Amino acid sequence: MSPFDRIVIIFNPQSTGDAPTSAEELRAELARRLPAVPLELCPTQHAGHAREIAREVAGTGRPLLVSVSGDGGYNEVVDGVLQAGNDRAVCAVQAAGNANDHRRTTRERPLADAIVAGEVRRIDLLRLTLGRGSSAQTRYAHSYIGVGLTPVVAVDLEKGGKGSWREIVSVVRAFSRFRPFPIRLEDGRRRTIDSLLFANISEMAKFATLSEGSRPDDGRFEVVTQRRTGKLRVLGTALRAATRGLGPQPSTTHYAFTTLAPMPLQLDGELVELAADTLVTVDIAPRALATVF
Repeated sequence: MSPFDRIVIIFNPQSTGDAPTSAEELRAELARRLPAVPLELCPTQHAGHAREIAREVAGTGRPLLVSVSGDGGYNEVVDGVLQAGNDRAVCAVQAAGNANDHRRTTRERPLADAIVAGEVRRIDLLRLTLGRGSSAQTRYAHSYIGVGLTPVVAVDLEKGGKGSWREIVSVVRAFSRFRPFPIRLEDGRRRTIDSLLFANISEMAKFATLSEGSRPDDGRFEVVTQRRTGKLRVLGTALRAATRGLGPQPSTTHYAFTTLAPMPLQLDGELVELAADTLVTVDIAPRALATVF
């Protein structure tokens, strides 16, 4: 007996990674191996549509929602499922698009095998809260949240492709335009940062190792901080992450700061523009997501 009463495969028909073909291949294999479980393909029609589909599908029953996507598409599905508030809804991801660090880092077997086995496990999520009080906005991330240069460069590297001229151009452009960001910590201290990254997985951008010993189910997230040190040191940190790794990093369950200038924030690869004087709070949401991998 499958633990799922239906399987819904969500994909972007305009994906750069041929998500439609991958989604159809997965549907065909699951139809053959799980003939009693209803299957549905759901193409998205616009940005944010995957979140809407996931929220509606996850509202009832025991569905499995499979995102055939990169990290950003999976973020929408995960966030939509959490908004639905149904603990019996399960998420999974099949890598497509520019990159899927989450799938690459957590993968234990082919996804179809994991779905057929039906061994549901729970992992942590990062809960991002922007603002305070009744006007606060909450979103969830499965892999990382970051501000400053490092997450921006990581995403640009992924789009350019490792070792390509496009990669070199994107990195040079990001460095030339980058300015450090001022923030105020929860205790009132001010900091000027080059990069601040909160990670629920140990790697990003295919080849950058952020920390050692971290797991997406250990009840904590890692904090990778680069205070204002100059662009050469930031570049050195990026190179170290890409070669031997950054080594053990401090971890916590809560971190908060206030932006003192407008700045970009990356949420699993999705860009969010923050206004000045925005309270940013990151908390661990332990065992918040049911998944198979």
